[in-house]
This record gives sequence, structure tokens and C-alpha cells, in this order.
Amino acid sequence: MKTVGIIGGVGPESTIEYYRLIIAAYRERQTGTGVPPDDHAHDAPAKQTDRGYPSIIINSVDVNHLLAWMKVGDLASVTDYLVTELERLARAGVDFGVIAANTPHIVFDELQKRSPIPLLSIVEATRDEARSRGLKRVGLFGTRFTMQAEFYPEVFSRAGIQIIVPNDEEQSYIHEKYLGELLKDIFSPETREGLLAIVDRMKERDEIGGLILGGTELPLILRDAEHNGVPFLDTTKIHVERIVAELLS
Repeated sequence: MKTVGIIGGVGPESTIEYYRLIIAAYRERQTGTGVPPDDHAHDAPAKQTDRGYPSIIINSVDVNHLLAWMKVGDLASVTDYLVTELERLARAGVDFGVIAANTPHIVFDELQKRSPIPLLSIVEATRDEARSRGLKRVGLFGTRFTMQAEFYPEVFSRAGIQIIVPNDEEQSYIHEKYLGELLKDIFSPETREGLLAIVDRMKERDEIGGLILGGTELPLILRDAEHNGVPFLDTTKIHVERIVAELLS
């Protein structure tokens, strides 16, 4: 069995969600009776195939370090820190690694060059999902660092998909709520309504055909699959599907 190494803690709640979803998706693929539940009701119980649980090692890092460096644009320190933590996972014996957050992918290309283990990108996995859905113009929510960076537009442009970000005022609202509430495990109905109002405005103003939840805390407050005809691309779930596929490969 392969072992996945997760850089977590950015933030803790979404790392818990990753762990839960990886186990659920792995078990769903690996365990089954092979007989539909309503068939052969009077037969002997179907034999289940149970191949256990996935092998996961989580390295929970300090999000405050990353945010402090991000705020002053010190991406070299972000990269050095994450490389050190990836090396820790490599010493633990993992076969491949992931970062359970979107914002650190701002330095993903450099990390991939320096990492001692293969890495699976949340951005590339989300791009592939958007392409499979036939989307051409997609909105992007996340931290200000994510919304203003080029890593999403660059990766998506290779598939002919345009990334649309909220306006400055909307970005400030999303960023403040993300850092001030979502990262602190606060998910209020008022904030949810505020976020959905931005979705409505972007649908009307920017003609977006979908919305990337480009922060792994966002699916914890926007749990629906869509809003007013705008499908949500849950980057956590998309990343998890790619991770489980790699675990089983």
C-alpha cells in the first residue's frame, strides 16, 4: 500500500476534513458486497471485501508562520519552510505528498523542484475537473494571496479556461472573513449569505459558469454543490479524489 504525506494545519479544520474524506473515499472504493442491497434479500449475507484503511501521515505546520511571510511577500521563506516539512514527511517514508491548502500552492512549482517526494497539486486536479465539466469562465474565491496570484490563471489557461476574480471590495470581504472567521472555525449564517451575494453578482456581472472554492475552509461554509445555477468546485473533495486514486494505483 502507498502512503500519502499531508502538509496540514493550514488550517486545522480543513485538515480534519481531508482526513475524514480520504478515509471515506478509500473505504467506498475498497469495501463492498458486490450485491445491490435489495437483491437476494433471502439469500445468505453477501461476503464483504474489506481491505482496511489508507496509510496517511499528517505533518501539521504552523499557519501563522506562513501567513506572516505571505503578508510581506517573503515567498522564499514560505518555500524553505515547506521544503523542510516535506523532507520530514519523506523521512517518515511516504510515497507522495500533498498540501492540504490552496494558498501555499503559490510556490508549488518551486516546491516540486526541491521536494524529495512527488507532489499532487490541488490546482491541477481542480483544472482537470473544470475541463471535464466543460467550463470556460470560472470565478475564484480564496484568500487575497490566492485571488491575486497567478498560479490559478496560469494552470487553468493551459486548458483554455479563464479565471475571474471578485472586485477589490469583494476580495477584501472574502479575505477578512477567511482569516478572521473561517480559519478560526467560525462559520456564521451572515458570512455565508455575504459570500453567496458575491456569487450572484459575479454570475450577473462576469458571466461565470462555475466557482472555485479556492480555500479548503470555504467548502465548510458553502456546502451545497451549486448556487443559483453556478456549480461549486470543491477543491478539497477534488484533491481527495486524486489522492485516493494515487493511493490505489
